[in-house]
Amino acid sequence: MFVKEDKNKARQKRHLRVRNHISGTAERPRLNVFRSLSNIYAQVIDDVQGVTVVSASTQEKDFANYGGNIEAAKAVGEAVAKRAMEKGITEVVFDRGGYVYHGRVKALAEAAREAGLKF
Repeated sequence: MFVKEDKNKARQKRHLRVRNHISGTAERPRLNVFRSLSNIYAQVIDDVQGVTVVSASTQEKDFANYGGNIEAAKAVGEAVAKRAMEKGITEVVFDRGGYVYHGRVKALAEAAREAGLKF
């Protein structure tokens, strides 16, 4: 009998493997990305204290467009970078969340880099 593989479980396993090697500190927090079919979310996380320093997503009130495309990912990348720079964060560790680095994840990362974050 054919059993279809659960793609989200496979992604979560990849994410755990990556998380064994990277961690965010107060000096260099972790930029985490989560994408769903219709939205994308980004958080800058200090793993030592276990707190989210800044976040941005397409679910926010000031975001009016559809959140499941590359343009939305670019907007979220710029927003999270701008908010991080306001808090004095210039360097981060990028955590792609187990996703392949292309499409919306890549667009978010490149927009954050263009807005001033270094990773």
